[in-house]
Amino acid sequence: MKTLKITSVLVAIIIATGFTSQLTAQELSGRDIVEKVYNLPTGDDQTSNLTMTLINKSGKERIRKIKQFTKDLGDIEKSIMFFQSPADVKNTSFMSWTYDDESKSDDQWIYLPALKKTKRISSDSKSDYFMGSDFTYDDLGDRKLDDDTHELIGEETIDGVDYYLVESIPKDEEYMYSRTKTWIRKDNFIGLKKEFYDEDEDLLKILKIKKFEEISGFLVITSSEMENVQKNHRTTMVLDNVEINTNISTSKFSERMMMRGM
Repeated sequence: MKTLKITSVLVAIIIATGFTSQLTAQELSGRDIVEKVYNLPTGDDQTSNLTMTLINKSGKERIRKIKQFTKDLGDIEKSIMFFQSPADVKNTSFMSWTYDDESKSDDQWIYLPALKKTKRISSDSKSDYFMGSDFTYDDLGDRKLDDDTHELIGEETIDGVDYYLVESIPKDEEYMYSRTKTWIRKDNFIGLKKEFYDEDEDLLKILKIKKFEEISGFLVITSSEMENVQKNHRTTMVLDNVEINTNISTSKFSERMMMRGM
């Protein structure tokens, strides 16, 4: 899949084999850099356990345990997650299908066991926050390369690591974010930090990648945090028991499985 999910924390973590670009910064445009992020090679599928922690302004934590699966089918990527605890969200499930086709928007569904019903997420609901977290449904979907214009606005060195700083502005003036800024490592083109600005151009959220590890030959983001600076609320994501290329069955990704559970 050639889509970018820098939030990529719930249903499709950014996975990549590291490599060093042979081009100089002067030869790379902002679009070129972001395209390299989009085109990082990935495994065919991934299974992992996810611990999602919601932290309010008083420091109170709510912890949720999730099992998630992702499979890349070439022109479509399918992801599904099952909430295992606590009791108030147990057996809730979420599924997302994203497409290479530039003209096709992602499809998303959520199953709420209390209602015993699967609900399709409409385009009008994409700005809603997912399960009390600091990620919107849109954050969890795909973002096509040319949905935005990308400009290289600077370069920085942080803790001895060189970064490109790219600003992306949506072509759709009604989009929920007026712009984003992403710090992208020069050595492996992983986005390590991303700022989201609201419709009034004020800083809204900051995504930070805390840790990535090499697993089965791929670099996998295993710890990340999204902070809503306006609400003083944070969501952390920690992955463990990550398995890559285990030949997950395509039958796993269906509304029937959402209702059936694991």
